Amino acid sequence: MNKKLAAALSGGAVLVLALSGCSDDDGGDNKVDAWAKKVCDQAQPQIQKRANAQQAIISTAADGKPADIQAADSKAFQDIADADKALAKAVQDAGVPPVENGEKLQQDAVKELNATATAYEGLKKQVDALDPKNQQKFADGLQGVANGLKKIEKMDQDALNKLQSGQLGQAMAKQPGCRRAEATVSPTVPPAKPGPAASASASRAAQ
Repeated sequence: MNKKLAAALSGGAVLVLALSGCSDDDGGDNKVDAWAKKVCDQAQPQIQKRANAQQAIISTAADGKPADIQAADSKAFQDIADADKALAKAVQDAGVPPVENGEKLQQDAVKELNATATAYEGLKKQVDALDPKNQQKFADGLQGVANGLKKIEKMDQDALNKLQSGQLGQAMAKQPGCRRAEATVSPTVPPAKPGPAASASASRAAQ
């Protein structure tokens, strides 16, 4: 039931500042490298949070009950939104990157990361509004969520492409904090702390 949502995630922008580190140019600008380190040091836990959130969604795809899917997806979208906000703050706090049009690059990235955070929070509300007791409506609702997710991921990646191009991208590729993170969550439905209402729904679904 959650497979389309999981497919949207696994096939989309699963990388967020998750650079390959393939740059061989070690003679770059020290100021640019210093800026990249500031961002990537703060980005690392956020990249991990996103990887875990995405894995939580995928882990419920096969046989999760509707209430479990709802709780896991709701928490995952909020976690991704929080991570994007933190990434925006990291870029803001690092100051203007010392490259051509650096101020515009910074402003655009911060604005777009905050916009994607708001969009993920909108997806969370959309998931929270679904009725897990009606499986057909729930499945139809998840399809709408999956469609929205594809659009948001394009926004997400467009924001990061600005930072991952040219000199900045090469500098970030050298930083361990901006490398792809592997999910550390268990391949089972996570304890999503769904709250009293969702817990009640889960109890009813289990009966």
